Amino acid sequence: MDENNLEHDCCAVSNDRKSHHSEKTKKNLITRLNRIEGQIRGVKGLIEKDTYCDDVLNQISSIQAALNGVGKLLLEHHMKSCVIERIQEGDHEVIDEILTTMNKLMK
Repeated sequence: MDENNLEHDCCAVSNDRKSHHSEKTKKNLITRLNRIEGQIRGVKGLIEKDTYCDDVLNQISSIQAALNGVGKLLLEHHMKSCVIERIQEGDHEVIDEILTTMNKLMK
């Protein structure tokens, strides 16, 4: 599989279902998650310092938006590869799976 195909091939269709992100995608996701991890540590520090609640809540809102961004990116890659491939293979159960996942993401 070449690098271009790997960019959009997020999941292998098998019983052990693993993701297969390109190195570029993995690096992007890990960078975003490291930033979010730092933001969470920052909020913990704000609470320890008795920072004004509104300031802490604004930081939490920023973290939620960043997590939503990671989720959207993963969902996009998943739908463009795994979901399409499984439908093309006749596996229509993937539609219920993705609907369940999207409902969880939209809570």
